[in-house]
Amino acid sequence: MPGTELERSRGDRVKVAAGLMVGWVALLWLLEVVDVISGHALDGLGITPRTPSELVDVVPAAFLHFGFAHVAANTVPLLVMGFLAALGGLRRFAAVCALIIVADGLGVWLIAPAHTNTAGASGLIFGLFGFLLVSGFVERRPLGVLVGLLVGAVWGGSILAGLAPTQTGVSWQAHLVGLVSGVAAAFWFRRRIPTTPALIR
Repeated sequence: MPGTELERSRGDRVKVAAGLMVGWVALLWLLEVVDVISGHALDGLGITPRTPSELVDVVPAAFLHFGFAHVAANTVPLLVMGFLAALGGLRRFAAVCALIIVADGLGVWLIAPAHTNTAGASGLIFGLFGFLLVSGFVERRPLGVLVGLLVGAVWGGSILAGLAPTQTGVSWQAHLVGLVSGVAAAFWFRRRIPTTPALIR
């Protein structure tokens, strides 16, 4: 029956999206365990701005953190927002994440203060927030608009706080570039609404 097949398809998408994000978050925790065991050897893979050799760390930096408290702070928002974004299709989700991670890393490399070392998934989180916040409006999908409003209601306050330049030890530059990249991704990877041809009778 078509209804049953549709329900099964939706159920499969939920399972795949949930499994992907649980695996993603588990990887972040595993990398932090390895970092601690190795005497924080992985911390050197963060981004030091405007150093050409640091460009290779643009992607790895999004998966590394400075301590378990840092990973813990990013776990729930990444898990939830990543899950919601992945429900729209894994290929589009992969493209959105790739754009955010690369653009955010390059932005940090360009504008972060000199002699700093930036790492963490918060740039991606801010990007996913921006993506979810506007994609429903861009695509004119009521459910997407509702998701964006809910995400904004839950995390909007902390997102605004994370953009404040007055915070010490926090890369507001990574947050800002990530947010802008996520909004851009919502436009760049928007789903096209099929148009119904006009018929004359």
